[in-house]
Amino acid sequence: MNARRPAIAPAPSAARTTLRHRVAFYETDAMGIVHHANYVRYLELARVAWMDDHDRPYREWAASGLHFATTRVEVAYKRSAAFDDRLDVTVWLEWLRGASLGMAYEIRCGDALVATARTEHAMVDRDGRPHRMPPERRASLARCLAGAPAQSR
Repeated sequence: MNARRPAIAPAPSAARTTLRHRVAFYETDAMGIVHHANYVRYLELARVAWMDDHDRPYREWAASGLHFATTRVEVAYKRSAAFDDRLDVTVWLEWLRGASLGMAYEIRCGDALVATARTEHAMVDRDGRPHRMPPERRASLARCLAGAPAQSR
């Protein structure tokens, strides 16, 4: 039995970033639509932009010896995207724990919903071992759950 996940929608006060992406020809498959694996790349690009906008650049996390390892990706495809489409990938922090977090996404082409997605990430050190977030960094991220201005790129 498959339990249905709740609908993906940001809280009105959630800190959001929207990344604009123009679909390149090489991202499409023989049917002329975006290959499904490319959506995971779009999620990562948007997530890194979100970190830049609302916390600190991801490269600073990496320089400190900490990474957010992706532990789960879930994408619900609603309609196809094609070469030269302009996609708006909106991302927000959905939940936060001591050593992990969850992000949620909407991908749109104009007004049309192309996909929704969720990713989960565990904080790990350079050796890949689980690591709790430093308290000040976790507090910074927690403020994003309470809300911050939306950003567009």
